[in-house]
Amino acid sequence: MLEYPIKILLAFGETLSGNVEIHQWLLRNGYPELAALSSAIRGSEEALKWLIANKHPELAALDAAIDDDAKAYKWLNDHEFYFLAVFSDACHNQPEAIEWFNRQDLKIFLMLAAKIRFFRDNQTYDYHKIHF
Repeated sequence: MLEYPIKILLAFGETLSGNVEIHQWLLRNGYPELAALSSAIRGSEEALKWLIANKHPELAALDAAIDDDAKAYKWLNDHEFYFLAVFSDACHNQPEAIEWFNRQDLKIFLMLAAKIRFFRDNQTYDYHKIHF
């Protein structure tokens, strides 16, 4: 996720808050994987399947790790997606991850993690989503 410009990450963050217009903008302007990740985080099984079918298994695993799937978290680490594993930790408000993002001056990811955490804390989940 480090390869995305800050303004794109900010737009992704807005989709996590339910901004449909920005979600559509991401879809139409070269960032369908971020739109799909947002939809997957918000509970879309179709988006999760799209991520896998379109060669973004790391983002599908991130979604699952955010949903407390230990196998997905292990998959991220086993496939050297360490950044995404730490991001998942930040979404779970783990102090070490938050400290790491602060030390790296990657506050945008702390904002994204907080939005995801807020969404997760205020929703019920479908635990029938694809498991790793």
